[in-house]
Amino acid sequence: MWNSPAEFFAMGGYALYVWCSFGVCALVFLIEPLAVRARHKAIIRRLQREAMAEQFDQKGGK
Repeated sequence: MWNSPAEFFAMGGYALYVWCSFGVCALVFLIEPLAVRARHKAIIRRLQREAMAEQFDQKGGK
């Protein structure tokens, strides 16, 4: 139990470790959806390019 907000934020002397851990987790929770969205868009663009290349090959090869 903590007797004051200062004791809570000090975390019994482990504040640097505890708050950095929370910060890193929060950062990962923010970055991961953005990274997934970027990868998804890149995959969609690649598939569209491959489909267009395949259509071009089919039309040009006949």
